Amino acid sequence: MYHFSGNLIVVMLLTAVAGGLWLILDITTALLFYSVSLLLLVAYHLYYLTVLDKWLQIQDPISTAVPDGSGIWGDVFARLARLIRIQSQSNQQLSQAFERLRRATSAMPEGVIILDESDRIEWCNPVSEKHFGIDFKRDADQQITFLVRQQQFAEYLLTHNYSEPLVVKQARNQELILSLQLVPYGDKQKLLISRDITSLERVETMRRDFVANVSHELRTPLTVIGGFFETAAEENWISSEMGKRALILMTDQTSRMQRLVEDLLTLSRLENTQNQVQDENININEILYELYNEAESLSAGRHHINLTLNTDAKLRGSADELRSAFSNLVTNAIRYTSDGGKVDLRWSYENGKSVFTVQDSGIGIDKEHIPRLAERFYRIDLSRSQETGGTGLGLAIVKHILSRHQAHLEIVSEPGKGSSFSVWFPENRTVVVENG
Repeated sequence: MYHFSGNLIVVMLLTAVAGGLWLILDITTALLFYSVSLLLLVAYHLYYLTVLDKWLQIQDPISTAVPDGSGIWGDVFARLARLIRIQSQSNQQLSQAFERLRRATSAMPEGVIILDESDRIEWCNPVSEKHFGIDFKRDADQQITFLVRQQQFAEYLLTHNYSEPLVVKQARNQELILSLQLVPYGDKQKLLISRDITSLERVETMRRDFVANVSHELRTPLTVIGGFFETAAEENWISSEMGKRALILMTDQTSRMQRLVEDLLTLSRLENTQNQVQDENININEILYELYNEAESLSAGRHHINLTLNTDAKLRGSADELRSAFSNLVTNAIRYTSDGGKVDLRWSYENGKSVFTVQDSGIGIDKEHIPRLAERFYRIDLSRSQETGGTGLGLAIVKHILSRHQAHLEIVSEPGKGSSFSVWFPENRTVVVENG
């Protein structure tokens, strides 16, 4: 605004002088003076515009001194020099902050890789280079899937469900076990954080093996004891009422222990990283018809059970595992819904994902319990769990099965108003059946 006003004043002065010459001398002299003066003014501005343009064309103008100027252009160049000094200070501060962040990240015990929106490597620290066997100088801008050639990791990237870490064995070093966690941030960028959990995994393997071995050893004696109890009850070996009640109680508790042992063995199989999912195309509608009939049998007419099939979409995965997971959800809904209540089963396809939902009008769950429902042996109400005969492992089994299929469980519940358990499967697990 200042420069525009200055130019306007100059033009007004030239106009006034030209007008005076017109009055004193003649119009020709006045116009000649006016024209030459304006040409000189234009030439002055063109000269300094050319100087500015040449300076801007330098490869790094910020590190080069700003040109000198006179008059109005002297003020322009002075202001430009101040802006460049401020910019240089800001760049220096940003560089120092980035260097501090780089040193801090390099000192972290975890590996850190920055991925762009196309999953190309923008930066990584030395720990991640060791974890993945990469070299940042050589592998910068490479697709991470070109360097980490594991099907599990590729599927993990595609699902966009990064709430749970992925545990993998390094392809180049089978003894190295990594926990990988993707953290989206910024403009579609991601942080890939890797942790060496080899020691923890060995301890966890020892625990799983111990639980599996103990459960396996308990299975045979429990089967024998349960068989004797059933025989004693059938043959009426005990005549006293007290003895009969004791026999019924012992039979029930033995059956409960057998279910617990079977659930522990199932969990051990699911947790075994060597036990990969055997993919097959599964007709979910057929499985849900079977579960619906089983639910009717378990309910024995005490509940209103509905089955809604909104899609013919199939799933790619293990039929036995998914049937077990769905069965657990349906059984829980019936167990925790009072007589006369409703249990709705629904299979649908929404926004490119398939979803199985079990909704009941049961007792409901307080909000603070929902995040812990899939923990082993977690009890909301111990007395009610004993009444229903649950082992406390059902939802833990469901969680492991869904994790193996890159699916996730959403729970919505309110005390006294029932619960809704929805299993969402990623697009790469869904097989859409084309009609016609």
